[in-house]
Amino acid sequence: MAHYHAVVWLDHHEAKVFHFSYDDVEGLRVMPAKPNVHLHHHHGAITDGRAKEDQHYYHNVAAAIADAGEVLICGPGLAKKELVKHIEHHDPALRQKLAGVETVDHPSDKQLVAHARRYFLATDRKKPQRG
Repeated sequence: MAHYHAVVWLDHHEAKVFHFSYDDVEGLRVMPAKPNVHLHHHHGAITDGRAKEDQHYYHNVAAAIADAGEVLICGPGLAKKELVKHIEHHDPALRQKLAGVETVDHPSDKQLVAHARRYFLATDRKKPQRG
């Protein structure tokens, strides 16, 4: 069954993707090939201590949400913004489907889907009705 709405919660270790309707939900996980390890910045180092963005990981997450009509992106840190940047650069058509980006800590799967349903219910009510 195809669902119009999707929500993705991600950090640098995993992405949880849920395609859903009012009464149905389908979920999947996308994992990076090499999960980020915490890097430390050392005094006098040339780099900022952060790992490079995993473009392959973001490509796989984008592919998992590509068939949705509208997408909400959530997460606790920078990964959500890095995903948006990846989409803007590699798939401008998908960028048009992004309904919002929100900071959300570590919800359970049920809490995440409930949050997304409330989010889309509120945003759908603000849109002009088609006749």
